[in-house]
Amino acid sequence: CATSSRPLPAMSHPKTVLITGADRGIGLAIACRLAAYGWRIALHGLADDAAREAAMAAVRTAGASEVIFLGGDLRDSTATQQLAQAALVWHGRIDVLVNNAGMQYTSPLTEMPAAMWDSIIAVNLSAAFHLMQACLPGMLAAGWGRVVNIASVHGLVASVNKAPYVASKFGIIGLSRAAALETAGSGVTVNAICPGWVETALIEPQILARMRELVLEKQPSGQMSQPADIAEAVAMLCGDWAHNLTGVALPLDGGWTAQYQPPCRAANLAPDISGIRRLW
Repeated sequence: CATSSRPLPAMSHPKTVLITGADRGIGLAIACRLAAYGWRIALHGLADDAAREAAMAAVRTAGASEVIFLGGDLRDSTATQQLAQAALVWHGRIDVLVNNAGMQYTSPLTEMPAAMWDSIIAVNLSAAFHLMQACLPGMLAAGWGRVVNIASVHGLVASVNKAPYVASKFGIIGLSRAAALETAGSGVTVNAICPGWVETALIEPQILARMRELVLEKQPSGQMSQPADIAEAVAMLCGDWAHNLTGVALPLDGGWTAQYQPPCRAANLAPDISGIRRLW
């Protein structure tokens, strides 16, 4: 996987990192980027043996001091909790948690299989909750930690035929913000990254025929992001210099969400509630 040519800033002692969905694409790019700090990287995924070995080799080459690969079907809460425990046992705690694993399925809401709803919510949202719940105590005890949740532009603006995906991504942003408030001032930060179109296998089937038109329609930049772009944003959020950057939903969307504003704010029509007695 590609690594940045930019010089790396000095970081505090080597960290232990857990990244879900890290056997390819965005997750693997994140792993390689953080490996360049010499950190210990725990990869998670459902890849076969050959793909696992290839991912681990790429992360070692990128500079990781240690690498392990952990499996686990995130649709199963028990398997997710077992993943967390296996990662924690490795070096006693997880310093950096990147919840990257995700899935989606396109269908009108009225035709969406209930089982697909359950799976998408489990992987995209519930798994992040379980892993954060397991990893945050160690971060808080150490007085340092970073949680980065890979959300989506669809956590900021909705899209048709993606109800469970949109719900899960709005949810992961809400989870990130709630956790950021609970950990504020502790040395632990919790943030979300909201990519627009990224060149990964997850979206390729949707855009083969109309890739250019779709990108131009949604992203004013006219350019898709690369997995390495997301990895750079994660590295920034994990730095010691980002200690006061928490509760952020960071768009990496080529200007997609810059086109939208809440109607009241855009039209300066916010109601005057100065005379209303607060009842809550």
